[in-house]
Amino acid sequence: MGQPMVKLNSKQLRVLAHPLRSRLLSALRLDGPATATTLAAAMETNTGATSYHLRQLAAVGLVVEDPGPEPGHGRERWWRAAHHEHGWESKDVVDDPDDKAAAAWLTEFQMRQFTELIADWLRDHYSHPPAWRDAAEISDYGLTLPPDRLRALNDELHAVIDRYQAEATGDGEQVLVFVAGFPRLPR
Repeated sequence: MGQPMVKLNSKQLRVLAHPLRSRLLSALRLDGPATATTLAAAMETNTGATSYHLRQLAAVGLVVEDPGPEPGHGRERWWRAAHHEHGWESKDVVDDPDDKAAAAWLTEFQMRQFTELIADWLRDHYSHPPAWRDAAEISDYGLTLPPDRLRALNDELHAVIDRYQAEATGDGEQVLVFVAGFPRLPR
């Protein structure tokens, strides 16, 4: 799928801070290459808007054209994600109010998406075989750590996920893993 991890620059961050663009990139990552028509139907929007936003993502290197299942056939353009994952560091956006706003919007949007995906699983999980219900888990932990140990914990969790991703055989179902480690704010 191209680069395994991309550190977003200012332009990419700002382009991605849009609901349809974020959803399009997520769909291409999770479901693979697709046309604007297919994506528009899945997202209940029109093909023109979808095509426009795919071109905006392509202009900053977040999506690329794909030959599709039958190269050379038909007029439809196929698109795929240019990378498997992206990120940014707060130190890179803190000095620019527009970058900071884009990063905050993207993070909040991502958390809302996570919440919806977890709620979907909870509503539907009894329709899955017991092995999947027993393997799935939603947990939270409260730890007391200084910033350097939190960074080390998050780095270790990412390394474990990277290892499992590298070992993936294609058997089973696609699973989602969310990692969020941050200081608890007083209420």
